[in-house]
Amino acid sequence: MSESTLSQTRKNERHPFNWGRFFIYVVLVIGALVSVIPFVYMVLSSFKSYGSVIANNFWPWWPFGTEPLQFSNYPEAITDIGFDKTWNMPLFFRYLANSLIVSGCIVLGTVTTSTLAAYAFAYIKVPGKSLMFLLILATLMIPNDLTLVPKLVMMYNFKWYNNYQALIIPFTVSVFGIFLLRQYFMQIPKDLFDAAKIDGAGHLRYLWSIVMPLSKPALITIALLNFIWSWDSFKWPLLVTRDSSMRVLAVGLQQFLVGEGGTKIHLMMAFASMVVVPVLIFYFFTQKYFTEGIAKTGIKG
Repeated sequence: MSESTLSQTRKNERHPFNWGRFFIYVVLVIGALVSVIPFVYMVLSSFKSYGSVIANNFWPWWPFGTEPLQFSNYPEAITDIGFDKTWNMPLFFRYLANSLIVSGCIVLGTVTTSTLAAYAFAYIKVPGKSLMFLLILATLMIPNDLTLVPKLVMMYNFKWYNNYQALIIPFTVSVFGIFLLRQYFMQIPKDLFDAAKIDGAGHLRYLWSIVMPLSKPALITIALLNFIWSWDSFKWPLLVTRDSSMRVLAVGLQQFLVGEGGTKIHLMMAFASMVVVPVLIFYFFTQKYFTEGIAKTGIKG
C-alpha cells in the first residue's frame, strides 16, 4: 500500500461519513425546493398566454413549443385593474404608493416602539418589570382573528375607517420585536452602560450612540419582518378600506379573480410577480444582517 493511500485511509478513519448531517442537508434541500416551486410556477405562468395556463402547459416556449414569451402580460396587468381619475394613471400605481406608505410607516413605528420598550425592559429598573414583560409576551398567544372585530369597531369609533390611520396605527407595535430586541440588548456588556454613565450620558444618549449601532442586525431583522408582513397583508386592508384609492397591492390582486371571461390567471401571476419584487429587493440588501440578527439573539434573561 502506497503512502498516499495509507494517509487517505487514516483520514477516512478519523473523519467517518456523518449520516446525520447528510440527512439534515437532504431535508433542508427538499424544504427549499418545496418553498421555491410555487414562486417558480408563478413567474413561469406570468409569461404564458391564457390558453397555456388553462391547459397547464408547463413549458410552451422554445425548444418544446412555439409560443413566444408573453411580456405583454405585465403592462396589461397594470392597466387591467382599472384607472384612477384623480391621479390620471392606472390604479396599480395608486396601490403601489399606498403599499409603500403603509409599509414604510409601520416599519418606522414598529422599530421605534420596539426599541424604546425593549431598552426599558433591558436597562431601566421598574417595579414589576418582569411581570409586565410576561404579560406582553402572553399576548402572542391570542389569535389575531379573535381581536379582528373589536379592532374594526374601534376604527369606526375613532373615525379612522377608510383612512391611513386604520392601516398603520394598530400595527406600529410588535410584541415579537420587543422580545427580540430586549434579548439582543441584554447581550451588550453592562460595562458599556456604566462607562457611559460615568461620562455623563443619559439613557437616550446611550441608546442612540451605543446600543442602536451595536444592535443593527436585530433592528434590520425587525424592519424586514414587519415590512414583509405589512406588504403582504390582505385581510385587514380589505376590511378597513372602502375606496379603491385607499387599497393596497395585495387587495388589488383580488380584482383578477372576477372578470367577464373568468379568472385571468396569466395576468394575476404577472401582477403577483410585481408585488413580490420589492420584498426580494429588500431581503437581498438585508439578508446578511437578518441572518446575523437571528443567529446572535439569545434567550437569556
